[in-house]
Amino acid sequence: MQILGLIVVGLIIGALARLIKPGKQRLSILMTLVLGVVGAIIGGLIGHLFNRDTSIWELNIVGFIIAVVAAVLLIGVAESVSGRSRGAVR
Repeated sequence: MQILGLIVVGLIIGALARLIKPGKQRLSILMTLVLGVVGAIIGGLIGHLFNRDTSIWELNIVGFIIAVVAAVLLIGVAESVSGRSRGAVR
């Protein structure tokens, strides 16, 4: 059940990351949400390192903040990679 909760929170984190990242974004909303879930997993892992009493799949406040930052960074990296590949084709 914790994994399902992490996925739902990850979708919310992806939406938040899309709102936080300034400017027009070239990524689809689906890709943004997937990167939010990846950010949530990263946040859960790093949050677990700070508080060993929690599960990796359980986000605490530190893990949530790290997850949002990770999702924003992942979206930025994905946009820069997709922008380069499109520019090379032209």
